[in-house]
Amino acid sequence: MDEQIKQIAERLKGLRDALELDAEQVASECGMSVDEYRLLESGQTDLSVSILQRIACRYNVTLDELMFGQEPKMSSYFLTRRGTGVSVERTSAYKYQSLASGFKGRKADPFIVTVEPKPEDCPLYFNTHSGQEFNLVIEGRMLLNINGKELILNPGDSLYFDSSKPHGMKALDGKTVRFLAVVIA
Repeated sequence: MDEQIKQIAERLKGLRDALELDAEQVASECGMSVDEYRLLESGQTDLSVSILQRIACRYNVTLDELMFGQEPKMSSYFLTRRGTGVSVERTSAYKYQSLASGFKGRKADPFIVTVEPKPEDCPLYFNTHSGQEFNLVIEGRMLLNINGKELILNPGDSLYFDSSKPHGMKALDGKTVRFLAVVIA
């Protein structure tokens, strides 16, 4: 996991250098403090998909380029066989497997997200990003908190929501949860 985060951090710095921007500029244009941005580039902190998406949209690069270092090439279709999607483990608790990483010009980013259980007293990590999101639970149960409203999702349950609202999730029952997440910018 640490190596993947460091690679993403290097790609962020490389993007900033290629665009001849300073950290202050990127931070300001992407709605974060300079210290927050520098921490992202250091590779010593968790990188949320929402922050990466915000940076990707602002500088007209794909989320795949930042997350996986690959530029999408397919424009008619892109097939992902079971278990073969490009993945990144952002933290020890979240793993994202991209299901459309090779399709250029996507309007949405579909992922299989795996969330490992945490101790009951561990607080939720909240996220926000522009657009909307669709989640469909494949296995396990999860608590999803959207803007203070707590919802329990079981296998087969789905939820579509405004992802600009603070949202966070955690696996329940001490078991891993897997779900389909489609992020629509």
